[in-house]
Amino acid sequence: MLREWRAARRLSQLDLALETGISTRHLSCVETGKARASRDTVSRLADALGMPLRERNALLRAAGFAPMHPERSLATPALDRVRQAVDLILAHQEPYPAFVISRHWDVLATNAAAVRLNPILMGDKPIRHVNLLHQIFDPDDFRPVIANWHEVAARFIRHLHDDLAANPTDRRTHQLLEEIFAYPDVPARWRDRELGDEPSPIVTFTFRSTRGELRFFETFTTFAAPYDVTLDEIRIDCTFPADDHTAAVCAELAANEAAQAG
Repeated sequence: MLREWRAARRLSQLDLALETGISTRHLSCVETGKARASRDTVSRLADALGMPLRERNALLRAAGFAPMHPERSLATPALDRVRQAVDLILAHQEPYPAFVISRHWDVLATNAAAVRLNPILMGDKPIRHVNLLHQIFDPDDFRPVIANWHEVAARFIRHLHDDLAANPTDRRTHQLLEEIFAYPDVPARWRDRELGDEPSPIVTFTFRSTRGELRFFETFTTFAAPYDVTLDEIRIDCTFPADDHTAAVCAELAANEAAQAG
């Protein structure tokens, strides 16, 4: 595992040894299994390699130690305050869509604004996938309503490449990349992390809808210095209108829903 992560980070044994204050000889013996690393040494190595919490736990288990970072469902009482914070962000994003996204781009939760928009984008056509990447790349899902699909798709391919660069041992992300390239008309050159096209400073999603084109940009919110694996891996995707027409449509949909509920 250490060799794989060192290679991904382009670090020699000497580089990693200097970074962690471990002798090169001891590090070599740890890698070959001739010596056992202490729990502190494993933590220092994980820090130097920038490993996510899930992979830190795996490294600890490989060294014969219990995992350090718990992985709890957001529904557990221990994460009540965190869940309340997530719900608050989703609610405060109204009347604009917001989503809770997993490490592998599965949509875990949405606010009411996202649900309201679906009929004017998709009509009676159901959403086929829970995974946001599959929604964007599948011609039978959201892809046909994205007017600037090529720009949006390239941006998400960059996200996948960045995810792999940050976590090179993540098999599911490798699998996702292959699944995405199985869809039609995905340029083969996008397999290279440097896609060739100069990315825009910010990508605006342009959707075709029964109310005309709707344009959004987005921000991602993550938890600072999480100790729990679940919190380390989720992000909150908040979208904002990129023009007055989009803002007006979102506000009108929310007002209509409130009037019907009243």
